[in-house]
Amino acid sequence: MSVRNRIKMFIRKKNLNPMNNRKKVGIILFATSIGLFFLFAFRLSYIIGTGKVAGISLKEKTEELYNGSTVIKAKRGSILDRNGQVIAEDATSYSLYAVLSEDFLGQDKKKLYAQKKDFDAIATVLANNTDLSKEDALKYLNSGTNEDGTTKFQVEFGTSGKNLTLEKKQNIEAALEEQGIEGIYFEDHPDRIYPNGVFASHLIGYTDLANKDDESVGLTGMMGIESAYNDVLSGTDGKIDYQKDVNGNPVPGTVVEESQVQDGQDIVTTLDIRLQTRLESLLDPFVEKFEPKELTAVLMEAKTGDIVAMSQRPSFEPETKEGLELWRNLLVEDKYEPGSTIKIITSAAAIQEGVFNPTETFAYPYGGVVLDDTPGNETVVNDWDKGEKGTLNFRQAISWSSNVGMLELERRMGGAKWQEYLKKFGFGESTNSGLEAESPGHLPTDNTVDQAMSAFGQAVSVTNFQMMQAFSAFANDGTMLKPQYIKEIVNPQTGEKEVTQREEVGTPVSAQAVNDVRTYMIDTVEDPTYGIAYDVYTVPGYRVAAKTGTAQITDEDTGVYLTGPTDYLYSVVEMVPAENPEYILYITAKRPNTDYNKTSLAEIANPLMKLAMEIKSTDVDTQAADTTVAEGTE
Repeated sequence: MSVRNRIKMFIRKKNLNPMNNRKKVGIILFATSIGLFFLFAFRLSYIIGTGKVAGISLKEKTEELYNGSTVIKAKRGSILDRNGQVIAEDATSYSLYAVLSEDFLGQDKKKLYAQKKDFDAIATVLANNTDLSKEDALKYLNSGTNEDGTTKFQVEFGTSGKNLTLEKKQNIEAALEEQGIEGIYFEDHPDRIYPNGVFASHLIGYTDLANKDDESVGLTGMMGIESAYNDVLSGTDGKIDYQKDVNGNPVPGTVVEESQVQDGQDIVTTLDIRLQTRLESLLDPFVEKFEPKELTAVLMEAKTGDIVAMSQRPSFEPETKEGLELWRNLLVEDKYEPGSTIKIITSAAAIQEGVFNPTETFAYPYGGVVLDDTPGNETVVNDWDKGEKGTLNFRQAISWSSNVGMLELERRMGGAKWQEYLKKFGFGESTNSGLEAESPGHLPTDNTVDQAMSAFGQAVSVTNFQMMQAFSAFANDGTMLKPQYIKEIVNPQTGEKEVTQREEVGTPVSAQAVNDVRTYMIDTVEDPTYGIAYDVYTVPGYRVAAKTGTAQITDEDTGVYLTGPTDYLYSVVEMVPAENPEYILYITAKRPNTDYNKTSLAEIANPLMKLAMEIKSTDVDTQAADTTVAEGTE
């Protein structure tokens, strides 16, 4: 055998030696163990040093596992009338559902699902306590099968099974418990109740869930006071932290309150629930009888500017949203040409300028007053009776509502001076009511025709609040008051109050001017010859100062005045008592049907003013009695 072959055989024998193989495996295992040890040590050091695994904080995970927290929802503040009666307040509503899954079992395998044998009894209970019919309830109960034939875990009962009160929930639970029936459950939802129904709805507003997919976010205001004062009403949620056991339950003695809940503040309005309810009850039959496209009414305390009743039609039910077809608050958002009610302002300005003599007569030109005879753009102004009444003096021009008389006063003042008075009376700018989307209205253009027509309430656009503000000057010796609808804001936790003060916003004319005009307004209802509303507006035991208005309305598409028999904005402003007004009432009705006549608005005004004065008299007597008792006690 050659040397080469012997060497190969030696090497082969050596490699086949088991001892050598075990040594190699041992070396590899030892090296691997050392490597893993150092890798583990490095990884452990990294985790200890950073406190993170795969970018996730171990501390946060531990806190999440053993530390719990609960958000304590703040109670939304209530909205109240001036005497503390609730207009809007927080509540909880419930929606019901039926669990149908046979896997839904309790202890000792108790069946907690709705069984088919109980469906008829369940449907009867639901029909007796909700708006569901028995047939509909059975349909929902029998709709619990999926397309693949499996049973749904649960079924709901549509809109009629939602927004249930606590009383209805308890009645259903009691009826089912009495029969030993399981399977009907309830889910609670944050809710807002408005116990008076349609009640100054566009002023008060309504609420809705800010996030439909997350009820924990809570309610937010969507209109009116609910929206404009949402931050005040909402409050601030609180939070409670605690440690959890392995089952997720709070460990006794570990609860720590991190932040206190701060309930929303209550808003006390200036509304009087007695007058507001009466107003709402008067508007509905008026709408049914005369079918106006729009209707507004505002009753204000003359000496404070506090609005004690206000509403509009169309209106809506804030809980159900039924009737919510008009989203605008007509009293602040809509601008319109006011018509003849502005004539008392024209007359007061003319008196202030020294160009108004109540006994002086003025001429009525044949065919009316020509303001512009440009071919194709002729503008001729007539009185509503085409001058048939004959010669009038300026006092009669107010009570008989003469356009020609107002044009003469505007001419004597001068267009520029008259525009100054419009601004002094607050037109052309917002009243800063605090309500959303308030319009500033629109002053007449520099066109001489527009300026002249604005003297009798055309070619100038105003808001309802602006008119109320201007009218307030006639009850306060020439001083205008801002219309107010908030009396005070109250912190229910501390009792602290933020009281709204009477706010004077200007003195456009003297006391003599407004008092003279108010005297002439009495003629409107008391003068049998020159009173355009003679014996129409009455309040037993009191004299009434009033001014009516009939304004043309422009077509929104063409800008041309409508020509139908009742295509007008009819209005009245009324002050009672005439000598020293306690209340100012202003009503407008837009485009009623042809049954409308000059006495129609009195169907609202007379009973409302009668109640207002009765309440005022009763309140005065009560205050006097309280004062007498107090003095006697001293």
